[in-house]
Amino acid sequence: MIRALFSAAAGMQAQQLNLDNIANNLANVNTAGFKRSRIDFQDLFYQSFRPAGASTATGAELPVGIEVGHGSKPIATQRIYVQGDPQETENPLDLMIEGDGFFQVLRPDGTTAYTRAGSFKRDANGRMVTSDGYALQPEMSIPSQAMTVHVGSDGVVSATISGQTASQQIGTIELTRFINPAGLQSVGRNLFLATSASGDPTSGAPGTQGLGTISQGFLELSNVKVVEEMVNLIMSQRAYEAGSKAVQAADEMLQVSNNIRR
Repeated sequence: MIRALFSAAAGMQAQQLNLDNIANNLANVNTAGFKRSRIDFQDLFYQSFRPAGASTATGAELPVGIEVGHGSKPIATQRIYVQGDPQETENPLDLMIEGDGFFQVLRPDGTTAYTRAGSFKRDANGRMVTSDGYALQPEMSIPSQAMTVHVGSDGVVSATISGQTASQQIGTIELTRFINPAGLQSVGRNLFLATSASGDPTSGAPGTQGLGTISQGFLELSNVKVVEEMVNLIMSQRAYEAGSKAVQAADEMLQVSNNIRR
């Protein structure tokens, strides 16, 4: 009965983390470029009372044994990199990646971060930056005299300068991909950092080396499915309740044992 208390408590703790993860997914349902995540669970070690294959007193071999587990634990947070739905904004600096890849931005500490959120702006120097002021890499500067800005699917950026009839190319946006994007470290602000688990970044022009293409005037919405998350929420809640019932049942059995008199 003591084993049941701790096993059920381990399951309740695991479901608590699952609920926290679901809540974070739902909180970011309107976050551009957000990728939902799920919790992977793993059962804990088992106590064996009678191993399978052991011999009985009569020399027969036991086909199955007796073993009892000790609950479950969360083992990983798996981020799901499924393409989000496109949202047309008609903003020329809103960019969406169709396919694999990340935008590169430079953080204030000099490190490179990666993002799927393509809602860029122009700063006082004409550079394309994120909402937090992190500059797009390689650095892209739009002339102050530019009347229109065009970003091709291949990442080529062109601008029409006031007083000129033909547009001129001002640079090319590069994308980056990873062998294992699920191994990236989430640091908030729609940013990810490379880790040893993600592998080394591979950069290139959109549409090459397995990289996706760019759509101008669109944003990639979060890939969170509200209905699916609500179903997962109900399942997690019911599993937590079942664990609490197991704790209550074990406690009542202990109470009965303690009340036994001669």
